[in-house]
Amino acid sequence: MKLAFSTLGVPGLPLPDVLRLATAHGYHGVELRTHPEEPVHTGLGPAERADVAAQFKGVGVELLGLAGYTRVAAPGDDEPVLAEIRALVDLAHDLGAPYVRVFPGGDLDVQTPDEADATAARRLGTAAEHANDLGVRILLETHDSHRTAADAMRILGLVGHRQVGALWDVMHTWLGGEQPSETYAALSPHLGYVQVKDIASVEDTTPLPLGAGVLPLAECVEVLSRHGWDGWLCWEYEKRWYEDAAPLPDLLGPGREHLSRLLNESA
Repeated sequence: MKLAFSTLGVPGLPLPDVLRLATAHGYHGVELRTHPEEPVHTGLGPAERADVAAQFKGVGVELLGLAGYTRVAAPGDDEPVLAEIRALVDLAHDLGAPYVRVFPGGDLDVQTPDEADATAARRLGTAAEHANDLGVRILLETHDSHRTAADAMRILGLVGHRQVGALWDVMHTWLGGEQPSETYAALSPHLGYVQVKDIASVEDTTPLPLGAGVLPLAECVEVLSRHGWDGWLCWEYEKRWYEDAAPLPDLLGPGREHLSRLLNESA
């Protein structure tokens, strides 16, 4: 498996500094949080996009994916949601990223679960054609209204398109009560990559160094290894939402060592 980290852990950090952190601490790739407050977002012009792609290529670090914020199950008209996904897919294509992340984002106060599932599936099925043309895969993260693999599969089963897959966020499936073996069994035919992290408890989701909290990271890695999965583990450290959390740069080296140890123990 290859190791990456998300720029959610270093909010606003210029891309050259992000890439220096990746190379200094032995990470194979980076997931870019794609938002207007970040250096890389859908408003970049052609020259800026070419420069981003060249920076990654120049240091030999892979751009794993773009972490967007489109909520595919949200109530409302389809077209604004589809426009957001198209913009993300276009940016990923221009930068050479294989994946874009979207959220479910259903509102079960105003939608039934079936309505939320159908809305998300309809939009993802439509967006899949554009993604297929550009060689980019759209990944639905286990998150918010659909935090478990069982939840996500209700949508993915309706879509049935190879360009739409799953992003396994280990915190959300754990909070939803799933065991890693259950999550993997459900998502494995659709799995793009896995986001790892650690937290203190159900009540306190402040990000911690990997291995310092309660999430079943060893079990997740063991399940993936046992089934011969050789994709990406991406550390999503949610510093952007928790200002008092320790700075990520100081944790990147020990975090890589912890993941490498788990991989060796599960081999």
